[in-house]
Amino acid sequence: MSKKAYVTGASHGIGRGIALVLAEQGYDIAFTYNRREDDARRVQDELTALGVRAFAFRAELQHAGVAETVAAEAIAALGGIDLFVGNAGKMQAGPLQGISGSDVDFAYQLFYRSNIMATKVAVPAMLASGRGGSVIYITSTRAFRAHADDCLYGSMKAALNRAVETLALEFAPRGIRVNAVAPGNTWIFDDSTPAELQAQQHRDWVPAGRPGTAREVGQLVAYLASENAAYITGEVVKIDGGLILPGVPETFPGMTPKMHGGGTN
Repeated sequence: MSKKAYVTGASHGIGRGIALVLAEQGYDIAFTYNRREDDARRVQDELTALGVRAFAFRAELQHAGVAETVAAEAIAALGGIDLFVGNAGKMQAGPLQGISGSDVDFAYQLFYRSNIMATKVAVPAMLASGRGGSVIYITSTRAFRAHADDCLYGSMKAALNRAVETLALEFAPRGIRVNAVAPGNTWIFDDSTPAELQAQQHRDWVPAGRPGTAREVGQLVAYLASENAAYITGEVVKIDGGLILPGVPETFPGMTPKMHGGGTN
């Protein structure tokens, strides 16, 4: 019987990398996208070319009730679920005086509420299968280290990291593991981009000398969901090339438009 995964925000970037790696390992995939329908169809084709079933759902997960409804639809299409990956997101940055109440609501509803409510739907389906399951949130190294103009994105990711611990305690006795993956700066374009270009501007401020890749994040997610990680729960695993290790300067050059420190819609 094939494994089944529901991944939010997988039309491009980190979500796409996660979905492709899981498909290579035999997972049927249901995923959401926001407005990138052409990209979503392209990813769907990439997944089916790997010999798995793939279902795409357009969803604005920040709206009340959407996360729960789409999770239920995705699980029904898959015929069950073994893995939920909460990845969808959008970078928000700016000084406090430029932030509106709707910005705060958006951050909470997309980064935190949508993941918690989708998990609430996914867990009973995992339990019903009798096989248990795994929940993995994609957070960010910005949850660990404060940056200027980042009181929303990093804070909501930190809240999700904290939720991982409590949910892990709740569900471990029932065979469900809950973890998070926290990427640092991650190249979100396709894997064919020359390594030299990817490394540009990062040698001096990322100890590994380059950004991470969406595929590397996907490989870590696949490992945490596998039986090889059966004794790991309640953990947030950083994948950042040493970016926020003690001793690395706390002020970095500005992120380029091609860099992103977390999941994307």
